[in-house]
Amino acid sequence: MNYQLDVIDKKILDFLVKNTRMPFTEIAKKIDVSAGTIHVRVKKMEDAGIVLGSSLDINYTKLDFHFTAYIGILLTKSNRTQEVLKELAAIPNVIEISVISGKYNIFCKVRAKNTDDAKKIIYQIDDIQDVMRTESMICMEEYLSDKNRVMKAISI
Repeated sequence: MNYQLDVIDKKILDFLVKNTRMPFTEIAKKIDVSAGTIHVRVKKMEDAGIVLGSSLDINYTKLDFHFTAYIGILLTKSNRTQEVLKELAAIPNVIEISVISGKYNIFCKVRAKNTDDAKKIIYQIDDIQDVMRTESMICMEEYLSDKNRVMKAISI
């Protein structure tokens, strides 16, 4: 389904990006349309695959996860990438996984409580079949993390 965003869709998305829990009735009042219109348009954007659900931002440091690392993973065989991805996805502390070009086959982001916890996770990754080696980079400070940032650049 090919769905073209219009000005109202963009406004709806702008509100939902800022607060995924904002009631449709409140969005409707702010952009002067009916709540039914909001519901129908969000449903159409979901059906088109533009809206993939809703999520929460979690402050991991408040939950004692103070250690963040980025891990480059080099595989011995690139034909096992999908299996390795599934095994990485089964590790709860791995919160982002990307297949990339360049020095590594896979790059992932890991959250841990401390260096000992991170070491266990990295060893777990190293033990996956066909992982030749990993390289870990410790995150000193996360300056910007905004998956919805591109929405600000879309003009209609």
